[in-house]
Amino acid sequence: MKNEILRFRVMALIAGVMSLLLWFVYLPVKYLLDNPDLLSNVMWIPMVHGYLYPVYVLTAIQFAMKAKWPLMKMLGLILAGTLPVASIVAERRVVRTYS
Repeated sequence: MKNEILRFRVMALIAGVMSLLLWFVYLPVKYLLDNPDLLSNVMWIPMVHGYLYPVYVLTAIQFAMKAKWPLMKMLGLILAGTLPVASIVAERRVVRTYS
């Protein structure tokens, strides 16, 4: 169980940081600023986020199954990765409960 918690912690923090970058760096640059050079510098953010979110989902499913969580609680953990700070909050709760 310790390995699953560690994997989930790492992926939750990475997904949370990438979500913060997506919401508060990439999207404002794309839709509020008219600077193609700056947009080309942050174009990597949605691509990296798009590759890492499925890994977060699989890690959350693996942890939830190992912890024998019900389906609705598992879905809540998966959906926590969609909001910028929710995956970090979920990570803290998991660590506090299972460590």
